[in-house]
Amino acid sequence: MTQDHTTGPDATPETPAPWRPSRTVAVVLAGGTGTRLGLGIPKQLLKIAGKPIIEHTLAVFEAAPEIDEIIVLMADGHVPDAQRIVDKAGFRKVSKVIAGGDTRNATTRIALDAVGEGDVNILFHDAVRPLLSGRIVRECVNALWTYSAVDVAIPSADTIIQVDDDDCITDIPVRSTLRRGQTPQAFRSGTIREAYRIAAGDPDFAATDDCGVVLRYLPGTPIKVIDGSDENIKVTHPVDVHLADKLFQLAAAQAPRLTARDYTEELAGRTIVVFGGSYGIGHELTELARRHGAQVFPFSRSTTGTHVERAEDVEAALKTAFEATGRIDHVVVTAGILEKGELAEMDQETMDRVLHVNFVGPVTIARQSLPYLQQTKGQLLLYTSSSYTRGRARYALYSATKAALVNLTQALSDEWAEFGVRVNCINPERTATPMRTKAFGEEPEHTLLAAETVAQSSLDVLISELTGQVIDVRRAPGELPAAGVPAQASRASAPATAG
Repeated sequence: MTQDHTTGPDATPETPAPWRPSRTVAVVLAGGTGTRLGLGIPKQLLKIAGKPIIEHTLAVFEAAPEIDEIIVLMADGHVPDAQRIVDKAGFRKVSKVIAGGDTRNATTRIALDAVGEGDVNILFHDAVRPLLSGRIVRECVNALWTYSAVDVAIPSADTIIQVDDDDCITDIPVRSTLRRGQTPQAFRSGTIREAYRIAAGDPDFAATDDCGVVLRYLPGTPIKVIDGSDENIKVTHPVDVHLADKLFQLAAAQAPRLTARDYTEELAGRTIVVFGGSYGIGHELTELARRHGAQVFPFSRSTTGTHVERAEDVEAALKTAFEATGRIDHVVVTAGILEKGELAEMDQETMDRVLHVNFVGPVTIARQSLPYLQQTKGQLLLYTSSSYTRGRARYALYSATKAALVNLTQALSDEWAEFGVRVNCINPERTATPMRTKAFGEEPEHTLLAAETVAQSSLDVLISELTGQVIDVRRAPGELPAAGVPAQASRASAPATAG
């Protein structure tokens, strides 16, 4: 490391030069073999939410504006697997996919050699922490302007005990001073290189934590700790797979919000088919997309006699749009029905109607849309509701079908990735639509999301590169109350439907 120089015994040390890194490199450590998971493949290749864990992780760094380059250290023998994932996903920042070492310290040395010389910011991150947030990446990089080593940690919610060889308690540290370490760990390149250079002279050196190497071999170096997150879990044990998959399911993906000009540039000449487009969210989406130059074809029971659960009706609708424009870029399914009541008291006809409209319909539409969407590398957009996370009394079938659509979204995004077709699902909070008014009556306007807001977010998703995501749509603080529900909602005796 650079030392301060003096010109004489009374000279004042020079002020260290300000840190000016040439670039910031994320090193993704993917050397695990999945032994504790009982897998035949490395755990970073296991699929969660439709994608390999390592792909989720790399996507975070790919999207982070603070990261210039990504280097992947993969388990020996599986480098080609990781390279295929990188190539398929189109990660432009990944410069190298190379084999890691037999130990953590050996892997770090390989990574430092791969980064090369010069002043560089380096972030080391476990590949099996796929729920890393962009906020953590940003704060790590920002902290390196002041500190030469940075760790990520969260407070310990549990009391930590220290035991001896006989598993008897020897100490109970004060919990307020304890943290649970996560990754990434970030360093100025000179600092981590110097720590490992000194460590090389220690015959007992064995690293499991890079900040620990700095703490032990450069004891005067402050290591800044920034806040991690409870979601930034490490997939190590079988239960972690289920937790991570559920966290992805509940995560709110973000689509970019564009300007009116950008929407027109993106949508002009595109064809959108909306099933359930007569009113509510489908109607608002139809009108909004048309204003920005898209050719939109709305279909519904009430206006075109289209029943989404009938394959022949879906086929005819898609054919109509294709023959008129020669393409179908997006297919949107807002059609749905909400029947309240105890399941044990519900008649067979009602149950069949709910299941067919809410689930068989989207499945039928998905199957028949694929050939058209393959041609345009387009997108299928489905809709769930907040009830998908927990079934609720008196509308069990509705909740069940909405949960099924989330699983359908994630499964199809995986199946259709090879065709370049994206599949996403919108999860709006309580929205002012005719379907809701029929089911629940009049509600305070300030408690409901406007259908126009959901339509806007839907459009953002359609022109994004997202796939396999459940996108939450929530009222922003200070947002105006929802607009009034259209007159079609006045027939309270009719079943609640969308489209």
